[in-house]
Amino acid sequence: MRLPAQRRRAANGSVWLKYIVHDLTELLERARSDIAASGDLRSLDEVRVRLLGKKGAITEQLKAVGSLPVSERPAAGQAINRVKQELQSVLEGRRAELERARVEAQLGARSVDMTLPGRGQVSGGLHPVTRTLERLRTLFERAGFSVAEGPEIEDEFHNFEALNIPALHPARAEHDTFYLRNGTLLRTHTSPVQIRCLLEGKLPLRVIAPGRVYRRDSDVTHTPMFHQLEALAVDTDISFANLKAVLHGFLQAFFERELDLRFRPSYFPFTEPSAEVDMQCVICNGAGCRVCSRTGWLEILGCGMVHPNVLRICGVDPECCTGYAFGLGIDRLAMLRYGIDDLRLFFENDLRFLRQFN
Repeated sequence: MRLPAQRRRAANGSVWLKYIVHDLTELLERARSDIAASGDLRSLDEVRVRLLGKKGAITEQLKAVGSLPVSERPAAGQAINRVKQELQSVLEGRRAELERARVEAQLGARSVDMTLPGRGQVSGGLHPVTRTLERLRTLFERAGFSVAEGPEIEDEFHNFEALNIPALHPARAEHDTFYLRNGTLLRTHTSPVQIRCLLEGKLPLRVIAPGRVYRRDSDVTHTPMFHQLEALAVDTDISFANLKAVLHGFLQAFFERELDLRFRPSYFPFTEPSAEVDMQCVICNGAGCRVCSRTGWLEILGCGMVHPNVLRICGVDPECCTGYAFGLGIDRLAMLRYGIDDLRLFFENDLRFLRQFN
C-alpha cells in the first residue's frame, strides 16, 4: 500500500521503511485468516490472486519500494519477499489440506462394500497360432522328429547359397527380401536351420524347424512376418515314398479326418524332384466351395527330395545318403483348422477374436 503523496514527500527513508513493515505485518495476519477460511480450492485460488497476483497486495508493496531512498530499498525488498514466501507456504499447506479432503470425500462416496461378491477373473488363452504350433510340435515329435531353432537374422550363405539358390535367382530380389547391413537379412524361410543341422554332421537326421520368417508381402492371405515350419530327414535309405507316407499321416492327424492328397510336379532350387501338395478341402470335404475355388482341393505345402548340391555343400555324400524336405505355413494351417478367413486377424490383437480360443 502506498502512502499519501504529502506523507511520502515529508517522510524520510526510515519512516517509510517502518511503515512498510507495519503494513506487511497487518497484511500477513489478514491473509492467514482469509486462507484458513477458504473452504474449497476455488476460493483459495481467489485469495492467492488477491495476494500474489499481478495486481495483488504483495505486488503493490514491491512497486512501492522504488519510492524509497536507494539505501533503504534492499531491506524493504527483503522484508516483502519474506512475507511473500511465507504466504506461498501457507497457501500450499492449505491447498494440500483441501485436496486431501476432496480425495477423502470421493473415496467415501465410492466406498467398496467388502461383503459383495467379487467380479472374478477371466482366464486367458493361447493364441491360435501358438496352439497350432504346439500341435505341430507334438505330432512331429511323436513321428521321431526333433525340434531345432536358429537365428532370425541370417547371412546369405545359410539363407540362399547353401540351399542351391544362386546369386541372380529371383528369390534373392530386394522386392521379396528384407536386407540388412553387412550382408545380413531377415530370413525368408526356416530352411537355414536345416542347413545348420546338416553342417553339424550328425546323421541320421530328422528335424523340424518352426519359427517366424519375413518377406515383403502384405494382403488378406500374406503378412510381412509369418510363421513357417520346415522339415528335413536325411539317412542312407530315404525315398519319395517315405515323404508321401509322412505327409499323409501328418495331415490326417492334424485335421483329425481322412484326407486325400495329390502331388503335382513343381520346382524348388533345393529339392529334386519337387512337388506341390494339395489336400482334400477340409471346409467342403472335396465338394467344392469358395475357400477351394470350387475345385475341392487346397494347396497346402511344397516338398521334394533334397537336392544333391545341398547335400554336398553341407558335407554329405549324395551317393550314400538321401533325404526329403518340406515346408508349410503355420498361419495357413491355423486358418484352415479354425475357419479363419483373414490372416490379419492373427496380428490385430482384437480381444473379441482372441476370446474364442480361450
